[in-house]
Amino acid sequence: MKVLFPALLLLSGLVFGQKAVPFDFKKIPEILDNTELLYPFIIPNKRYNYWSVLRNNPDPDKAIIYESQAPDFMTINDPAPEKGFFQKCLGEDCFSYLIACKNSQSKYFSNEQQLRDFIGTVDNLPEAILIANTYGYTVDSSNPLSSSYKTDEKYVSLYLSKINSNSGIKDYSFIQINRKTGKLEVKK
Repeated sequence: MKVLFPALLLLSGLVFGQKAVPFDFKKIPEILDNTELLYPFIIPNKRYNYWSVLRNNPDPDKAIIYESQAPDFMTINDPAPEKGFFQKCLGEDCFSYLIACKNSQSKYFSNEQQLRDFIGTVDNLPEAILIANTYGYTVDSSNPLSSSYKTDEKYVSLYLSKINSNSGIKDYSFIQINRKTGKLEVKK
Protein backbone atom coordinates (compact mmCIF):
# COMPACT_ATOMS: atom_id res chain seq x y z
CA MET A 1 0.00 0.00 0.00
CA LYS A 2 2.90 2.35 0.77
CA VAL A 3 4.21 1.92 -2.80
CA LEU A 4 0.79 2.07 -4.45
CA PHE A 5 -0.20 5.51 -3.12
CA PRO A 6 2.93 7.37 -4.40
CA ALA A 7 2.65 5.56 -7.74
CA LEU A 8 -1.00 6.59 -8.13
CA LEU A 9 -0.14 10.15 -7.13
CA LEU A 10 2.64 10.30 -9.72
CA LEU A 11 0.44 8.84 -12.46
CA SER A 12 -2.43 11.23 -11.71
CA GLY A 13 0.00 14.14 -11.90
CA LEU A 14 1.19 12.96 -15.29
CA VAL A 15 -2.33 12.44 -16.64
CA PHE A 16 -3.91 15.62 -15.27
CA GLY A 17 -0.81 17.80 -15.65
CA GLN A 18 -0.58 17.39 -19.42
CA LYS A 19 -2.04 20.05 -21.63
CA ALA A 20 -4.64 19.03 -24.14
CA VAL A 21 -5.59 20.56 -27.45
CA PRO A 22 -9.22 21.73 -27.54
CA PHE A 23 -11.56 19.45 -29.49
CA ASP A 24 -12.34 22.08 -32.16
CA PHE A 25 -8.70 22.21 -33.35
CA LYS A 26 -7.61 20.16 -36.36
CA LYS A 27 -4.30 18.42 -37.01
CA ILE A 28 -1.94 20.31 -39.30
CA PRO A 29 -1.26 18.09 -42.35
CA GLU A 30 2.22 16.53 -42.07
CA ILE A 31 3.33 17.96 -45.40
CA LEU A 32 3.10 21.46 -43.91
CA ASP A 33 5.96 20.80 -41.48
CA ASN A 34 8.41 21.44 -44.34
CA THR A 35 8.95 25.19 -44.87
CA GLU A 36 9.94 24.78 -48.52
CA LEU A 37 6.55 23.21 -49.31
CA LEU A 38 4.69 26.26 -47.94
CA TYR A 39 5.86 28.80 -50.55
CA PRO A 40 3.47 27.76 -53.38
CA PHE A 41 0.54 28.71 -51.12
CA ILE A 42 1.61 32.35 -50.72
CA ILE A 43 -0.80 34.89 -52.09
CA PRO A 44 1.34 38.06 -52.04
CA ASN A 45 0.02 41.21 -50.41
CA LYS A 46 0.70 43.17 -53.62
CA ARG A 47 0.36 42.18 -57.25
CA TYR A 48 3.64 41.12 -58.89
CA ASN A 49 4.34 40.00 -62.45
CA TYR A 50 6.61 37.30 -61.12
CA TRP A 51 8.15 36.16 -57.85
CA SER A 52 10.48 33.41 -56.80
CA VAL A 53 11.93 31.94 -53.59
CA LEU A 54 15.60 30.98 -53.82
CA ARG A 55 18.32 29.61 -51.60
CA ASN A 56 21.84 31.00 -51.68
CA ASN A 57 23.36 28.53 -54.11
CA PRO A 58 25.53 29.61 -57.06
CA ASP A 59 23.96 26.90 -59.27
CA PRO A 60 20.76 28.50 -60.67
CA ASP A 61 19.06 25.09 -61.01
CA LYS A 62 19.69 24.25 -57.33
CA ALA A 63 18.88 27.75 -56.08
CA ILE A 64 15.19 27.77 -57.03
CA ILE A 65 12.84 26.63 -54.28
CA TYR A 66 9.64 27.95 -55.84
CA GLU A 67 8.79 30.06 -58.90
CA SER A 68 5.49 31.68 -59.70
CA GLN A 69 4.53 31.88 -63.37
CA ALA A 70 7.66 33.43 -64.89
CA PRO A 71 7.57 35.51 -68.06
CA ASP A 72 9.25 33.98 -71.14
CA PHE A 73 12.14 36.43 -71.16
CA MET A 74 13.41 37.91 -67.97
CA THR A 75 16.82 38.86 -66.72
CA ILE A 76 17.71 39.99 -63.24
CA ASN A 77 20.88 41.99 -63.09
CA ASP A 78 20.86 42.76 -59.38
CA PRO A 79 23.27 40.75 -57.22
CA ALA A 80 21.71 38.29 -54.78
CA PRO A 81 21.49 39.43 -51.14
CA GLU A 82 24.23 38.54 -48.67
CA LYS A 83 21.73 37.41 -46.01
CA GLY A 84 18.24 36.00 -46.05
CA PHE A 85 15.45 34.52 -43.97
CA PHE A 86 15.64 31.19 -42.13
CA GLN A 87 19.44 31.51 -41.79
CA LYS A 88 20.82 28.07 -40.81
CA CYS A 89 24.56 28.39 -41.30
CA LEU A 90 27.27 30.26 -43.18
CA GLY A 91 28.08 29.40 -46.79
CA GLU A 92 25.97 27.84 -49.54
CA ASP A 93 22.40 26.61 -49.02
CA CYS A 94 22.21 28.38 -45.65
CA PHE A 95 19.34 30.79 -46.16
CA SER A 96 16.45 31.67 -48.44
CA TYR A 97 15.36 34.92 -50.03
CA LEU A 98 12.58 36.06 -52.29
CA ILE A 99 12.69 38.17 -55.43
CA ALA A 100 9.59 39.80 -56.86
CA CYS A 101 9.27 41.71 -60.12
CA LYS A 102 6.76 44.37 -60.99
CA ASN A 103 6.90 46.63 -64.06
CA SER A 104 10.40 45.35 -64.91
CA GLN A 105 11.68 46.34 -61.46
CA SER A 106 13.00 43.66 -59.14
CA LYS A 107 12.80 43.79 -55.37
CA TYR A 108 14.46 41.47 -52.87
CA PHE A 109 12.85 40.28 -49.65
CA SER A 110 15.76 39.02 -47.59
CA ASN A 111 14.78 38.91 -43.93
CA GLU A 112 11.94 37.57 -41.83
CA GLN A 113 10.13 40.93 -41.53
CA GLN A 114 10.28 41.43 -45.30
CA LEU A 115 8.84 37.94 -45.85
CA ARG A 116 5.99 38.80 -43.47
CA ASP A 117 5.42 42.06 -45.39
CA PHE A 118 5.39 40.16 -48.70
CA ILE A 119 2.73 37.78 -47.36
CA GLY A 120 0.67 40.61 -45.83
CA THR A 121 -2.83 39.42 -45.01
CA VAL A 122 -3.04 35.76 -44.01
CA ASP A 123 -5.10 33.98 -46.67
CA ASN A 124 -4.51 30.37 -45.65
CA LEU A 125 -2.93 27.97 -43.16
CA PRO A 126 0.45 27.64 -44.98
CA GLU A 127 0.90 31.43 -44.88
CA ALA A 128 0.15 31.42 -41.13
CA ILE A 129 2.72 28.66 -40.58
CA LEU A 130 5.32 30.60 -42.63
CA ILE A 131 4.73 33.69 -40.51
CA ALA A 132 5.08 31.58 -37.36
CA ASN A 133 8.32 30.11 -38.78
CA THR A 134 9.73 33.65 -39.11
CA TYR A 135 9.42 33.91 -35.31
CA GLY A 136 11.06 30.51 -34.72
CA TYR A 137 7.87 28.44 -34.25
CA THR A 138 7.69 25.10 -36.06
CA VAL A 139 5.30 22.24 -36.68
CA ASP A 140 6.17 18.94 -35.02
CA SER A 141 3.76 16.42 -36.58
CA SER A 142 4.44 13.86 -33.86
CA ASN A 143 2.79 15.94 -31.12
CA PRO A 144 -0.70 17.53 -31.15
CA LEU A 145 0.63 20.32 -28.87
CA SER A 146 2.83 21.31 -31.79
CA SER A 147 0.68 20.53 -34.82
CA SER A 148 -2.88 21.75 -34.33
CA TYR A 149 -4.82 24.69 -35.73
CA LYS A 150 -8.15 26.43 -35.89
CA THR A 151 -9.14 29.16 -38.33
CA ASP A 152 -11.85 31.75 -37.96
CA GLU A 153 -12.53 35.05 -39.72
CA LYS A 154 -10.17 37.05 -37.49
CA TYR A 155 -7.36 34.63 -36.47
CA VAL A 156 -5.46 31.52 -37.33
CA SER A 157 -4.82 29.87 -33.96
CA LEU A 158 -1.95 27.40 -33.77
CA TYR A 159 -0.29 25.04 -31.33
CA LEU A 160 3.39 24.98 -32.38
CA SER A 161 6.80 24.38 -30.83
CA LYS A 162 9.88 26.53 -30.42
CA ILE A 163 13.34 25.62 -29.19
CA ASN A 164 14.15 27.57 -26.03
CA SER A 165 17.43 29.37 -26.77
CA ASN A 166 18.55 29.19 -23.12
CA SER A 167 17.86 25.55 -22.37
CA GLY A 168 17.67 23.94 -25.84
CA ILE A 169 14.41 22.32 -24.77
CA LYS A 170 11.37 22.35 -27.05
CA ASP A 171 8.58 24.53 -25.66
CA TYR A 172 4.99 24.20 -26.84
CA SER A 173 3.03 27.38 -27.44
CA PHE A 174 -0.43 28.52 -28.36
CA ILE A 175 -0.21 31.42 -30.80
CA GLN A 176 -2.70 33.47 -32.76
CA ILE A 177 -2.01 35.24 -36.03
CA ASN A 178 -4.28 38.11 -36.97
CA ARG A 179 -5.46 37.34 -40.52
CA LYS A 180 -5.78 41.01 -41.49
CA THR A 181 -2.46 42.31 -40.12
CA GLY A 182 -0.33 39.15 -39.99
CA LYS A 183 0.64 40.07 -36.41
CA LEU A 184 1.54 37.12 -34.17
CA GLU A 185 0.50 36.98 -30.51
CA VAL A 186 1.72 34.32 -28.07
CA LYS A 187 -0.99 33.17 -25.68
CA LYS A 188 0.02 31.42 -22.48
